[in-house]
Amino acid sequence: MSGSAAEEVVPHRALITICAMVATLMQALDGTIANVALPYMQGGLAATSDQITWVLTSYITAAAILTAPVGFLVARFGRRSVFLLSVGGFTLASVLCGAAQTLEQMVVFRLLQGAFGAALVPLSQSTMLDIYPPAQRGSAMAIWGMGVMVGPILGPTLGGYLTENLNWRWVFYVNLPFGLLAFLGLLLFLPRGGAQPGRRFDWTGFGALALGVGALQIMLDRGELKNWFGSTEILIEATLAGLGLYLFLVHMALAEKPFIPPRIFRDRNFVAGLGIMFVVGVILFATSALLAPYLQTLADYPVFTAGLAMAPRGIGTMAAMFVAGRLAARVDPRQIMAFGILILSWTLWDMTYWTPDIPMHWLMLVTVVQGMGLGFVFIPLNLVAFATLDPALRTDGTSLISLLRNLGSAIGISALAALLTRNTQIMHASLAEHVTPLNRLFELPAIRQFWDFRTAEGAAALNAEVTRQSSIIAYGNDFHLLMVLALGMLFLLPLMRRPPRAVAADPAHAAMD
Repeated sequence: MSGSAAEEVVPHRALITICAMVATLMQALDGTIANVALPYMQGGLAATSDQITWVLTSYITAAAILTAPVGFLVARFGRRSVFLLSVGGFTLASVLCGAAQTLEQMVVFRLLQGAFGAALVPLSQSTMLDIYPPAQRGSAMAIWGMGVMVGPILGPTLGGYLTENLNWRWVFYVNLPFGLLAFLGLLLFLPRGGAQPGRRFDWTGFGALALGVGALQIMLDRGELKNWFGSTEILIEATLAGLGLYLFLVHMALAEKPFIPPRIFRDRNFVAGLGIMFVVGVILFATSALLAPYLQTLADYPVFTAGLAMAPRGIGTMAAMFVAGRLAARVDPRQIMAFGILILSWTLWDMTYWTPDIPMHWLMLVTVVQGMGLGFVFIPLNLVAFATLDPALRTDGTSLISLLRNLGSAIGISALAALLTRNTQIMHASLAEHVTPLNRLFELPAIRQFWDFRTAEGAAALNAEVTRQSSIIAYGNDFHLLMVLALGMLFLLPLMRRPPRAVAADPAHAAMD
């Protein structure tokens, strides 16, 4: 289908929409559904706490690397073929993840899952943009965005329920029925696209990008473990990351036919949208990755309760997406985005002062508002970013914007986890300076009965409490950094131009059309 297909009557539009949504939701869910199950996987796979994070980052890294060439693959083999291969491969890899017996098997299968899933989000987005006319694209993006944004938010809730009531393996097995449904639906209803069999792949550009992204991710994952740039390994990985990304940019600028067309970066709206989407990826995934262990390890929430406490964010996101989709035709989308950024920043500011005894009602209120902020940013962002982009570049554009979101999530999770560990150590050392025999507070009977550092049991209990308080402060510092990143998105809004007005319609009508 070309960009002109949007003006034609597309058969089975509603069924194609459902199948595309299912594919999107599966891929988005699997970025976070394993979060709350990690402690259970760690025991089942005999892994350390450092090693088990590869279950998350291997998936995200593979998805980030393989997202960029989606535009070429669609042009070379046709959208229908690539879509079917992606859904089928993702479903099979999910089953293999559920059956994994060792950490090595799990990491390999998660890499496969991320590789096959890389095309699902950009393909579903470009499909939705093509089958709906411009007047209904605001609502179409609201429907599509529900899968992309709500999936990572509801992932911990669903993962907690499956882990507590069945087994952690079911966080992967749950994809099987939905994957089969999406595969059969796309096989029956998605029209065949025009393929260009003679088109050649730019292996040099792709290799440079894969080297840069892969080395960067490994550096971020292992940096804290290896004492960062005091380690030769980290220096080598940093060098390879910089070299790979530099060669990719130079090759893209000078090559005759790079797999990412350089002219796509001439669109100011799209380039600014890439920057905002990167930050959205950081916030969307990093907050989930931080909040799940915060509630379980510091607030002593059971795994399902922790997932349930995070669910309201998805409700806020869904509500905001429908509102933003309908407002886009009447209000400047940049103003909607600014509103979303401000309320998102407020929630992150509030989270910097959280303690484990935060009332449940306030926790849910803040997460609902946070979800609304993400929804108010995401829908207008996709409308503005693609409003002035050449339809011929649409699949490349959706691939790139998905790549930046995946990079943001991968870098955000790794960097904030490393900062959490480092800040916990720093704060532990700072607080421990006050634990001395000269501190008369420890002479008080009410304190000595719990934390008497003159006995082995009392010293251990005191050290555990100091570590707990250090972790609370470190989490607050991470949330503060996310707030600063969120506010930084405001500076990119003036670079964007307002899109044409005919961009929104009623979501229910768009879904039934």
